[in-house]
Amino acid sequence: MAVPGFGYGSQVSEQPSPFAESATFTALPRVSGLALSPDGRRLVASVEQADAKRAKFVSALWEIDPDGHRPPRRLTHAKRGESSPAFLPDGSLLFVSARGEGDDAEPALWRLPDGGEAEALATYPGGVGGPAVATRAGSVLLRAGRPAWADHDERRKARKDRGITAILHTGMPIRWWDRELGETSPRLLLVEPGRDEPLDLTPDARFELVEAGYDLSADGRTAVTTWSRRETGGRTRGLVAVIDVPAGASHLVDPGPDADFIVPRLSPDGRGLAVLRVTEGDYTRITRVTLELRHLAGEATTEVDLGDVHPNDYRWAPDGGRLYVAGDWHGRGAVVAVDAATGQVTSRLACDAAYSALCPSPDGAWLYALRSAVDAPPAPVRLDVAREDQEPLRLPAPGTGLALPGTLEEVETTAPDGATLRAWLCLPPEGARPAPLMLWIHGGPHSSWNSWAWRWNPWMAVARGYAVLLPDPALSTGYGPGWYERAWPRRAPQVWRDCEAVLDTVLQRPDLDAERTACLGGSFGGFMTNWVAGHTDRFRAIVTHAGLWALDQQHATTDAAAYKTQVHGLVAEHPDWYAENSPHNFVHAIRTPMLIVHGNRDYRVPYSEALRLWWDLVSRFPGPPEELPHRFLQFTSENHWILTPGNAEVWYDTVLGFCDQHVLGRAPRPSPLL
Repeated sequence: MAVPGFGYGSQVSEQPSPFAESATFTALPRVSGLALSPDGRRLVASVEQADAKRAKFVSALWEIDPDGHRPPRRLTHAKRGESSPAFLPDGSLLFVSARGEGDDAEPALWRLPDGGEAEALATYPGGVGGPAVATRAGSVLLRAGRPAWADHDERRKARKDRGITAILHTGMPIRWWDRELGETSPRLLLVEPGRDEPLDLTPDARFELVEAGYDLSADGRTAVTTWSRRETGGRTRGLVAVIDVPAGASHLVDPGPDADFIVPRLSPDGRGLAVLRVTEGDYTRITRVTLELRHLAGEATTEVDLGDVHPNDYRWAPDGGRLYVAGDWHGRGAVVAVDAATGQVTSRLACDAAYSALCPSPDGAWLYALRSAVDAPPAPVRLDVAREDQEPLRLPAPGTGLALPGTLEEVETTAPDGATLRAWLCLPPEGARPAPLMLWIHGGPHSSWNSWAWRWNPWMAVARGYAVLLPDPALSTGYGPGWYERAWPRRAPQVWRDCEAVLDTVLQRPDLDAERTACLGGSFGGFMTNWVAGHTDRFRAIVTHAGLWALDQQHATTDAAAYKTQVHGLVAEHPDWYAENSPHNFVHAIRTPMLIVHGNRDYRVPYSEALRLWWDLVSRFPGPPEELPHRFLQFTSENHWILTPGNAEVWYDTVLGFCDQHVLGRAPRPSPLL
């Protein structure tokens, strides 16, 4: 069925759109964060855009009218950008920027008075980031990545002069996503009025604050942070450290066996804590994510029943009586209000799209947020907290109101096991039909096709005449625990049965060409496309980005090895599962041309997966080398994602060009940047 108006603020146009060329698309501004002033009169957004050379994305701060009347106004213009906006109680704006002289200038905390000039507020060796403000006291909590040898200047200089990069590890983990651990020592710093230098609240921390989430109470007297603790067998668990400020004395709150805490949020009075408890799964038990409300004094706990809403963001109301929660829900998203005393959901403010960056107004009347949909990029909106299932007020901001090259429809069908499946179908204009079809399988696997994507944007393919199918198969979020159980522990055949059921349903339409199809996916979606390649010849092309190939190899070499091996076990423990689910076991059956895409600095799905897949394909190809149909797009400086404008252009040009060649029969057209 069609979903008119789903893309709030987006438009369909027959005029040339910014999706026609990858260079134009990657130049679009991207809203990524929000901050609301203490009086509720100023709303500031982070807006990212490619620099003049289109070599990197740079963020600037823009002021957004909270009432939606005035156009947005740019506030900052530093060459290397500004990020992480937050407000002090006096209304001055904080942000993080590397504004010093030289290319090696480190990020510092800056203060911008309303109508004044920016001044540096706090610096620290290794740089700072992520300010959390005590809204009444005016103190600020910062994270810092202090160089491991910062207190040993002679040793630091000797290492630099001699080119020494060695790290001596003492346990797991040793790396995270795209960076080595051990080169820096994470810290939490306190910046207080009247104090000349930041105060280190965690002087004894080493790896415990890697990727930490933290918060500061309104009165500035209590801080909370996630705290990683090493355990036997190379595993870690995430606790919460409650820190008395400024003394630094702390105690740990333990989530219990086989569980982790993430994203702690203190209530305004500092006595309550909202936190996600992730119960670790294993081979027979699914991973569960629950939102808890805890009283720090007695540690009494209330579990919030969110139904099918999978929580992603949550913020306390200024009076502490409610908690606003945003999360995935049924292929869209929802924002609900939770009674802080009972943990019960009292209302649903919206259920039309994915929401993030929640900012409750100080008078309790409004909730500001970023709204994102499959056909609408993240944009600031205002919700009335007294209304349910509302259409939010759109606030003018850079990069919104894009003219789309096609239309969006929602698809529902029935899986072989009787479950109701749903998907989004992006369609080109009627004049371009019957359209060739791309099936895109999302990553995660615990995620949903419910929001805008800059890295995997279906409208780039629609602008080339393709229809794009975005299913939410088993393991997707926003459908309740039963959706995990249908394919646990990450069984590729079940996920594929769901995807194929939706695919077969839409290909019955006369406006789609069932003979011209491709299958694409990244991360877990890349794992699935690798597996699909060895199980069907129905597609003319397959694109696999950052995909798992040999699971016995990947599960022990990923930065998340402890989690992977706990869920799936080792080959000797579950040989049948590995035999059925590891794509490399079916390389002999691959007949479809494959494009492999991988970044060298991907530690979540190590680069060795792509190397082994490429060797398996090339070494088994029986024809002349010049007739090899497969291709390998390597990004030597990228990680699990493609994060620079130039490389993003190459990605779109190469991926779409590969599909054009094998799905549409066009001549190869390499990216002009290759």
